[in-house]
Amino acid sequence: MTIGDALAAGRRQAGRTVTQVSQRTCIRETIIRSIERDDFSGCGGDFYARGHVRSIATAVGVDPEPLIAEYDATMGAPRAISAADVFQPVTPVRLKERRKPNWTAALALALVVAGGVFAYVHFATHTTTAQPSNDSRVQAANAHHQKTTAKPAKVAHHAAHRLDIKLTATQPCWVSLTTPTGQTLFQGMVYPGQTKRWSERHAVSLQLGNPAGVKVVVNGKNKIGRGVTQPVTLALALDHGTRSRS
Repeated sequence: MTIGDALAAGRRQAGRTVTQVSQRTCIRETIIRSIERDDFSGCGGDFYARGHVRSIATAVGVDPEPLIAEYDATMGAPRAISAADVFQPVTPVRLKERRKPNWTAALALALVVAGGVFAYVHFATHTTTAQPSNDSRVQAANAHHQKTTAKPAKVAHHAAHRLDIKLTATQPCWVSLTTPTGQTLFQGMVYPGQTKRWSERHAVSLQLGNPAGVKVVVNGKNKIGRGVTQPVTLALALDHGTRSRS
């Protein structure tokens, strides 16, 4: 039995129509019918196809793991998406050539500085220094007292001890949150209007099937760049705050 046959049989056994499955999964009816015919061309790639298969199987009460394994065996295992694939510019950036130092301008500047120093010393030695008034002495004494008694402001250094992750969906998005050892913390579809929160003490990996449809904030910082529309994987780690890479 193929993947499409298993999903179609599960749907009929659950007593649900294609329209009802579409409403539950937010997947278009045409794509559901194509998947039931083992046609995955309308899914937009293997990553989305796996997410659709998993969502449809869950909606009709079928175990999705054997179907995902069969898809990988038939279509090929998924390829990890790196930050370079997502954010690397299409055309290389040309760096400006390093200019040679302008020794003439440097020499002229040195002469100007030397002339200024000479003029200052000359006039300072020939000018009578005015005696400060009593008011000036009092003000100077107060300023000195404040300077010597003032305590330096304490600078607070707060290092993040947790990864506070907030994910808000504006479009349907398949989400997977795992630890570096492969333990799954969350996996499934997040629909518009839904918000997911996690607080982790260790590094995690966040996979997004539709990054343009979600907003991810980690410790108060947005982690999704503008214009990212392809599936992406974010590696989140603790390092006096958080750093992310795709």
